[in-house]
Amino acid sequence: MSGSACSSSSLWFAPNPSKRWAELFFLGYTPFWLTLCLGIIVPYRLYENFTELEYLLLGLVSAAPAFLIPMIFVGKADSGLSWKDRYWVKASVWIFIFSYVGNYFWTHYFFTVLGASYTFPSWKMNNVPHTTFLLTHVCFLFYHVTSNMTLRRLRHSIADLPQKVQLFFEAAWILALAYFIAYLETLAIANFPYYQFVDRESMYTVGSLFYAIYFIVSFPMFLRIDEKPGDPWDLPRVAVDALGAAMLVTIILDLWRLFLGPIVPVPETKQCLQPGLPWFPGHAIANET
Repeated sequence: MSGSACSSSSLWFAPNPSKRWAELFFLGYTPFWLTLCLGIIVPYRLYENFTELEYLLLGLVSAAPAFLIPMIFVGKADSGLSWKDRYWVKASVWIFIFSYVGNYFWTHYFFTVLGASYTFPSWKMNNVPHTTFLLTHVCFLFYHVTSNMTLRRLRHSIADLPQKVQLFFEAAWILALAYFIAYLETLAIANFPYYQFVDRESMYTVGSLFYAIYFIVSFPMFLRIDEKPGDPWDLPRVAVDALGAAMLVTIILDLWRLFLGPIVPVPETKQCLQPGLPWFPGHAIANET
């Protein structure tokens, strides 16, 4: 019976003990920050009394335990491993890099293409609230662990099919899951009034597809970390892979901006006035000379 349960669970979780422990930890940790943000602060409108400090503390309280808990309470699977060989470290580095690039750069595509804006008081980096950097990290950990589990289960289910058919089903699932998560996140924060859109309905439909581009690229790439037995990744490889995924997303987002343009009318002050990345201020200087 126990052997059957172990075999069943392996269809969802990684054969690598360190990776399996980390995925279970990130899943188990998710209800804490999710309940704090969407189960307490938003429905009870506690944010109405928040200043820059409270928003920053919310981000820290949500994200910091994801680093501190596995660091202090070392899992049995990690007890014999150096810190740099533990999967939770590798996953955290990959997501940190990917989500940092997403906030620092791609948020400006939300401003220029999707007509989004943050209006809550916050300390910012590159006009993006520090709080979103922190919350995005734990959000993306949850999303990517969920993707790992479902892709792993799907691969077991279609292993006997021809290779091209497997690729089709896997690509279809990645697209569907990426869109579903992007749509669900947009819907989940609908009751928070200080993350605004010019046209919320367009954001739900077309904007979710734009946001899903992040995950269409990242889900299959993130899964590869320590997934194959006998092929452990080191931290430099993890970092380079995350940067590669981020660069590919940046290219696709900018191609959307250049060839499809904004999904809604966006104020001129938030549009890039000439070809180039929207977070480059050079167009303003060029117009003055």
